Amino acid sequence: MTQPAREGIDITRVVAAPRERVFEAWTAPEDFAAWYGGEADVPLDRVSMDVTPGGAWSLVIVVPGADMPFHGVYREVTAPERLVFTLKDRSAPADIEGETVTVTFAERGRKSTEMVFRQRGGNLTPEQYAAAEDGWEAFFDALDALLAAR
Repeated sequence: MTQPAREGIDITRVVAAPRERVFEAWTAPEDFAAWYGGEADVPLDRVSMDVTPGGAWSLVIVVPGADMPFHGVYREVTAPERLVFTLKDRSAPADIEGETVTVTFAERGRKSTEMVFRQRGGNLTPEQYAAAEDGWEAFFDALDALLAAR
């Protein structure tokens, strides 16, 4: 029996912070730079975010010996409930829009938020989706640490 082809990433996490604060961590450059990339360095001067529908975002993760640029466009911004944006890295062909990321934020009590993350696009191999999922999990661990520290 063969496994069905993987079509994306689905991650649900409960974050120990109010929904407005979690949304802010996704939309404020200082916060986004602090957790996106996990333990890698994301210099704030290499982050750009126009968090409006149609607005562009970009950042560069700096690892020893390499820069890893990511960029995209916000499709939906509904504070503090939902973000939809595209995501591309330098390996993505110029003629594709990239992956689409949807993140929803639901209150779970006064101090917790359920964050539902979904990435779709069909642009990655099953192995690349698995590696990307591992990366997002590390990023979300860094997000948890950021929110716990504030």
